[in-house]
Amino acid sequence: MENFKASGLYTKQAHVKIPEGHYEEEHGRKGFFGRVSHLYHQNPLTNWTEIDGDLRPRNLPSLFDAKEVQEELQVILENSDVQVSVGCYTKTPKNFFRNADFDEMFFVHDGSGVVETSYGHIPYVKGDYIILPRGVTYKFYIKEKSKLLLVESASEFEQPDRGMLGPNALYDQTAIFTPDAAYGTEKLEKYTIAIKRNGKRSKVTYPYNPLDVSGWKGSLYPWKLSIYDYCPINSHRYHIPPSGHTTFVCKNFVVCSFVARPLESSEHGVLKVPFYHSNIDFDELLFYHEGNFFSRDNIEAGAFTFHPQGINHGPHPTAFEKADDKEFTDEFAVMVDTRYPLERTDFFKQYENKDYWKSWMA
Repeated sequence: MENFKASGLYTKQAHVKIPEGHYEEEHGRKGFFGRVSHLYHQNPLTNWTEIDGDLRPRNLPSLFDAKEVQEELQVILENSDVQVSVGCYTKTPKNFFRNADFDEMFFVHDGSGVVETSYGHIPYVKGDYIILPRGVTYKFYIKEKSKLLLVESASEFEQPDRGMLGPNALYDQTAIFTPDAAYGTEKLEKYTIAIKRNGKRSKVTYPYNPLDVSGWKGSLYPWKLSIYDYCPINSHRYHIPPSGHTTFVCKNFVVCSFVARPLESSEHGVLKVPFYHSNIDFDELLFYHEGNFFSRDNIEAGAFTFHPQGINHGPHPTAFEKADDKEFTDEFAVMVDTRYPLERTDFFKQYENKDYWKSWMA
């Protein structure tokens, strides 16, 4: 049952023609899929003066130059469903790799090369999502310095349900790259596969290249999609919630792509920046890929923001002014929304901007 209770206030549509002198809060369940109400506050919901405890919004600067991520992947956030890591490779790793714990999604922040897999070769460039199902043997062959975001999932990376938008919405099936069977190109005396299981690594050595598959068929395989092929849902009369930009669906979390798009119409009084909302059921991790992130101040490409469930979340104060005259956003970002809380690793805590929560304060 919908209800409307106000004292002299009326708004016909969420995020549209917000009453003057007020700030709209979306209080909803199940991310942006469940029951929801909108509250009209007299003060911005992020005008705090102190936050004591784990609910502080968090920020990581770009870490791709940190010594710990050179030729390595470092976990920054994790729970039982997902691990998020960053790494920077300038040379091809020594060993092949197989993950027996998680399905993997690499996002290429920068660089180029080829991932040779047991299914064939996947060339990659900046902006590519590479999906590697659990149990696939592979190796990255680096052509240009590669800055990588890795999301490891306890469940499969699946495509979202397009519903009434039809099967060609979000990204066309022809935009998906799948490899043709191809032998591994490396010629060595011995070949070692590092296999991750229960968080530990075992090594198995062969006298031949393990990428020796002559052909394959079936419905389980590696694939690739470019963030630049993602087609966002737009409306000039309504601010689309983040769930409308879902790119991959996993058990208890989703991955969303925010890409360049036209902004909403000022003529119709539509809110152009992300609306204030309560993170009640999901943690939100945002990786800034490229462009002008006008809803945030002083955020560089390659940085992260992390907003845990339970704290109000919204744009920085200057974002409202910046958005007034903008008709288009050129930002690209990857969001991971998790049903259950993420834990910060020691590596995250070492590098985080501990004053980020103050960035909303005047």
